[in-house]
Amino acid sequence: MRAVIQRVSKASVTVEGKIISEIETGLLILLGIENEDSEEDIEWLSRKVANLRIFNDDEGVMNKSLLEIDGEAIVVSQFTLHASTKKGNRPSYLRAAKPDISIPLYEKFVLQLQTDLGKSVGTGIFGADMKVDLLNDGPVTITIDTKNKE
Repeated sequence: MRAVIQRVSKASVTVEGKIISEIETGLLILLGIENEDSEEDIEWLSRKVANLRIFNDDEGVMNKSLLEIDGEAIVVSQFTLHASTKKGNRPSYLRAAKPDISIPLYEKFVLQLQTDLGKSVGTGIFGADMKVDLLNDGPVTITIDTKNKE
């Protein structure tokens, strides 16, 4: 799994002109899934996201997690995170899992994050043409790949 995590002051997901998810302070998580992803990837990434210390403490130091600030989250599936641009100018998406694999894993990730945070998590609509609006706070943007745990 590959995630782009953005610390936001606010974020929303709109489909066909209707806002389907909206948060204030928290994280917007763009999630890419590949065929080799498993329950282990889901659990590891969810714990990492919930406990990632990227929110400011009273001294303005990034020292607090989403859990500690009682922040909100939106998870949006994004197969383009597994784009390969090695050859030519048209990205290849062969590494991205097909819907029969990625939808169940996406849904399990959302459920795991809800469990880890102890609250509901916003989502996009899998496969829909979504408009994602956000105010990146910082800006703080972090990428995490469960196959390359740096």
